[in-house]
Amino acid sequence: MSSPPSKRHKTTSTIPPPPYELLYWPTIPGRGESIRLCFEATSTPYIDVCNASRTGTSNLLSLLSGTGDATNPPPFAPPVLKHGDLMINQLPNILLYIGPRLGLAGSDGEDEGGREATRYHVNQLALTALDGLSNEAHDVHHPVAVGAYYEEQKAEAKRRAEDYIAHRLPKFLGYFERVLRGKASKGGEWLVGGQLTYADLVLWQCLDGVRYAFPRAVERLREEGEYEKVWGLYERITDIESIKSYLNSERRLDYGNGIWRHYPELDE
Repeated sequence: MSSPPSKRHKTTSTIPPPPYELLYWPTIPGRGESIRLCFEATSTPYIDVCNASRTGTSNLLSLLSGTGDATNPPPFAPPVLKHGDLMINQLPNILLYIGPRLGLAGSDGEDEGGREATRYHVNQLALTALDGLSNEAHDVHHPVAVGAYYEEQKAEAKRRAEDYIAHRLPKFLGYFERVLRGKASKGGEWLVGGQLTYADLVLWQCLDGVRYAFPRAVERLREEGEYEKVWGLYERITDIESIKSYLNSERRLDYGNGIWRHYPELDE
């Protein structure tokens, strides 16, 4: 039986909490998607600024070219999260901030030392998924220069794709299979602690992204049957009612020219 996220931090204040505002490039999932999934999985209201407003993108660009304010340095790149007076960027940093607040950073049943350790383990697992299944997946189609077009580095991308599919992708899938088979998973349904955390949601998004980018390669790996627990986690999250509703809604954006791109010649 799947365990729900742990309870959110309680507050006795009668003042309504400030809204979560996510600023990320419009029309693509990208690095903003793991943040959206955390809000959607916990039915937490949020504003997807650049997709909800015509002026959202210009607001984001102003932040990126500005100097910040008295308490917040300027963000370097999206995603950016605004929550009350706080403004932060960098995806892992945002996940580290919202995870405990949404009940997605481990069990509240542990003592403080145990909770702290679990938070670091959750972050460790999310970082690993982002390293191998997001950042490296992006570098397949842009192996030489991020600022150059794919068409300018196709030969290098082809070589990078061959190595990624043959070695790097199985390496990371194998790692998460071991994590799910380990004792710290506490049952093999979730990565750590026997309950859904943001690390699971990050892994889900990364798996979904590589499925889009390399459908043939991923299908071959699935058919080999070596990563049953990894794909079991993927299906388990897909079946969460709040996630299922989100995936069937217009809020879920289509893949395009973002991190995960499908070029048939790279998926052979």
